[in-house]
Amino acid sequence: MKSKTKAVVIGGGVVGVSTLYHLAAKGWNDSVLFERKLLTSGSTWHAAGLLPLFNMSYSVGQIHKYSVKFYKELQEETGMDVGFKNVSNIRLATTQDRMDEYLQYRGVAETIGVNVELLTPEQVKEIWPFCSTEGLIGAIRHPDDGYIQPADLTQALAKGARNKGAEIHVNTEVLNIIQNKNGTWCVETSKGEIECDHIISCTGNFVRKTGAMVGLEIPVIPVEHQFIVMEQHPKIIERHKNKMPEMGVLRDSDSSWYMREEAGGLLLGPYENGAPACYLDGPDGESEFELFQEDLDRISTHIESAIKRVPIFGEMGLKKAYNGAIAYTPDGSPIIGPAWDLKNFWLNEGHSFGITAAGGAGWQLAEWIINGQPTIDMLGVDPRRFGPYATKEYLIKKNEEAYANVFTVHYPDEERPAGRPLKTAPCYERLKNMGAVFGSSYGWERVNWFAPNGVKAIDDWSFRRSNYHVHVGNEAKNVADNVGVLDLSGFAKCRISGANAETFLDKIVANKLPKKIGRISLCHSLTKNGGVHSEFTITREKNDSFYIVSAGAFTRLDHDWILKHLSEHHDIKFEDLTTSMGVLVVAGPKSRTLLQRCSKTPLDNHNFPWLSAKKIEINFAPAFAMRVNFVGELGWELHHPIEYQNQIFDTLFSNGKDLGIKPFGIRAMDTLRLEKSYRLPGKELSIEYSAFESGLNRFVSENKGNFMGRNGLAEWKAKGFSNSFTTLEIKNVQDADPLGNNPIYYNGKLIGRATSGGYGHRIDKSIALAMINPEFNKIGQELEIDILGKKYPCEVIKESPYDPENEKIKA
Repeated sequence: MKSKTKAVVIGGGVVGVSTLYHLAAKGWNDSVLFERKLLTSGSTWHAAGLLPLFNMSYSVGQIHKYSVKFYKELQEETGMDVGFKNVSNIRLATTQDRMDEYLQYRGVAETIGVNVELLTPEQVKEIWPFCSTEGLIGAIRHPDDGYIQPADLTQALAKGARNKGAEIHVNTEVLNIIQNKNGTWCVETSKGEIECDHIISCTGNFVRKTGAMVGLEIPVIPVEHQFIVMEQHPKIIERHKNKMPEMGVLRDSDSSWYMREEAGGLLLGPYENGAPACYLDGPDGESEFELFQEDLDRISTHIESAIKRVPIFGEMGLKKAYNGAIAYTPDGSPIIGPAWDLKNFWLNEGHSFGITAAGGAGWQLAEWIINGQPTIDMLGVDPRRFGPYATKEYLIKKNEEAYANVFTVHYPDEERPAGRPLKTAPCYERLKNMGAVFGSSYGWERVNWFAPNGVKAIDDWSFRRSNYHVHVGNEAKNVADNVGVLDLSGFAKCRISGANAETFLDKIVANKLPKKIGRISLCHSLTKNGGVHSEFTITREKNDSFYIVSAGAFTRLDHDWILKHLSEHHDIKFEDLTTSMGVLVVAGPKSRTLLQRCSKTPLDNHNFPWLSAKKIEINFAPAFAMRVNFVGELGWELHHPIEYQNQIFDTLFSNGKDLGIKPFGIRAMDTLRLEKSYRLPGKELSIEYSAFESGLNRFVSENKGNFMGRNGLAEWKAKGFSNSFTTLEIKNVQDADPLGNNPIYYNGKLIGRATSGGYGHRIDKSIALAMINPEFNKIGQELEIDILGKKYPCEVIKESPYDPENEKIKA
């Protein structure tokens, strides 16, 4: 075993070996992998080997797409048969909501180049003759989908990696991991030590133990998953004798199971309620090729459902039952990317669909490690989307919930109840008593909308306009006509101070920092290539102190980004203020009148202009008032020590009764921001789009001197842009608005995709924000957009269709 290498991969399942392969393929051919037992001996060996392209996530969808294509190429490269059966995949629908999900997904799939076909019940019967079509309203089919043999795939990846110079050491246990003072790593194994620059953890069921070695609570705990293999059936054998094609993978989503052929019989895999989390602290040290005792009673309803849908299933005897561990995260998506707080420690964990994701995950992680950033937006799978709130007990509840909901309809507005409420602002109970319907973001309870008196405070999720559509509209209109209050205490908040704080911040953001104390700038931190990594609202508090706010969902991501760039600046202080400072947004034309009743500080334009901030008092309570908001109306954000929140909240509402004060939720805020064409990180702002493509020209000071991403942005600009940010008005809509990821066409040709969409209640129009081919980004340009399988005419309109001159904000 060598004593030094660039990268060490820990874990010899399909995910780890794929990571090693892709590192070697990109030139890091001295990389090393350690596996404590034999390759595939964790979860890979007992996986069913399915390759589902279906995924509502833009990130995960591209990862899966790459994998399916790559596995075919791997066979040719290595000469090893990986058992790839391109039999297609059919997903059945028995409800309109399910069909709406499929139609929305088909739009997502088209934007990333995945082929999806719509099937009638009769067409399902042609492909799957043993399937009953009773109750079906339709289906979708992935013709490029199928299944593979996981162990054979892993061995082919291993051969490919070795052929490129990488080393694999089996029966070699990692005992300890230590980071040296110079930032390199020392990996202590049962066969000696090795020094490396990067470590990639791909340890599956053992991830909790791996994380403990480096002080990380990694948000992964496995859940038991069963599938059963049935004996051969004469009718399937007869099909084989007649050289008829193998029937595709069949998924009865509304009954929560998948089925495929297996050696003349059938294989059934259910996702049931009640499947328990397992290996809470990792498996036993001697665990290898391990299964749990099967529990067929737990899946009896699924077996009955399978017999009803595929009657010949009931005519087969049971051949073998499998019950093994599958790694899960709270949202069901894997964690792929850098660990927080640690330099050059990477995670490729939590893969509940590891066979499908392994190829793409290894590909993107190798890009990220070697080139400094991935090539696709990985926000949906970034490990830092979870925070320290993800305790072991929380993970047990959420991961079991994620498993049970694999086949539920994934509505765009769904909120799941397990592990909630967890983090609450002091005004939580007050909001609840006002009819708040809560969602959750980064562990915080956050109001989505308010149910008026007489209306049940329950969500009616849908891909179309839901029961809360009218109530959200009333909230938005009240903000436009009177004054509204929104709790945004979950914002990420920090302070950076010190003699060199300004120099540091000036390097990591593209805009100029505010020069005067009390002034505010919207700033973006760019990737090396000029894409957008983070968005910050930066206020200069003092000459050497800056107060920084960013999206609450990206708290760990944004703060880790800052801290890793700050690691060499020991004279600069970073303070995380997220949980110590609350935020109440006060917005609307009567907001100044309200606040002036509560504070003696002059709030007129001369004394308190737009994009400025100062300390004020709300009755007895101190607050840092910032004249900014995300809704496009006159207003302030009141940042305050969180212990004063209820004092401020009560003061506002007691003084605003005659002004029409009402609370509003995040869904109203979203419709209001759409009408202003305000961009959001992860939607309109992405590493896949340059800052200029996202329309951030006025926030990029090209001439201020060197800043992170400046050269990459200049190179991108010189090459020319493929995308251009635009705002669209959708015409002739009835009960459904764009949700994001909707394909956009010109004369039938795909020319872009919506990044966000909804209904603008102030302008009474359906609108979308989108990235399209620059050739078509002209005011008045007529295009088409797909909404749930139907094309609607749409038109490019001027940015900020509501108050385009910002007269209301500056009033």
